[in-house]
Order: sequence, then C-alpha cells, then structure tokens
Amino acid sequence: MDATAASDEARETLQTFMSARVDNVLVYDTDGSKLGSLYSVQIDRPSGRVEYAVLSFGGFLGLGQSFHPVPFRALSVNEKRGGYTVNIGKQMLQGGPSYRPDTAPSWDASYARRISDYYGGMG
Repeated sequence: MDATAASDEARETLQTFMSARVDNVLVYDTDGSKLGSLYSVQIDRPSGRVEYAVLSFGGFLGLGQSFHPVPFRALSVNEKRGGYTVNIGKQMLQGGPSYRPDTAPSWDASYARRISDYYGGMG
C-alpha cells in the first residue's frame, strides 16, 4: 500500500461516526403529520458535531421497522409538538438510503458521503 492510500485509509477511520441513541422524540413532516421518531444521531468524531439523524418509520414491536439517515441540518425543532420537523419531502425520504434493524450499515465516511450525495450536499 502506498503512502497516499494509507493516508486515505487513516482519514476514513478517523471520520467514523459514533451513535447516540435517542428515544421517544417524534418527527413530523412540514404539514405537521407524524412521520415516525428520531432513533439515533450520528456524531462526527473529530468535530463532535451531530451530523446525521436516523429516523425510524413504521413497524410494530420491531417488525417492519425501517431506519432512514438524513443530514441533521434537515431537522428543525418543533416546539409546538415537542419534537422535530424534517424538511425533506416524504417521497425523497422513502427513496433515500435506509436499512432494517438486521441490516445496519457500517457508519464510515463512505456511507456518510452516500447520504450527503443523495440529499444534495445537505450533510
């Protein structure tokens, strides 16, 4: 492995995200309809900033549940409802990166880039 490849590999490792679990925080669309809940947030290690929110949609007792990571800046506090509003259309959310509880991705710089690319550089 050459020095550039080793440097790139180290950078990818350093950018790995940490997850913080969040419970019972509801997420609404811009019309005020409940979409789901905030499941976790992904924190960038070097900066300590929350970069991504993982939204949980559907399911009952874990069956049929899906997770949709979005750039955290796409959320705004909804004080009236005590949760967040996601400023992304429902169709865009449904077509975006997602996973089921049994197929969680490896949160690395490549996966973060995939999310950011899909949402047009929001992340």
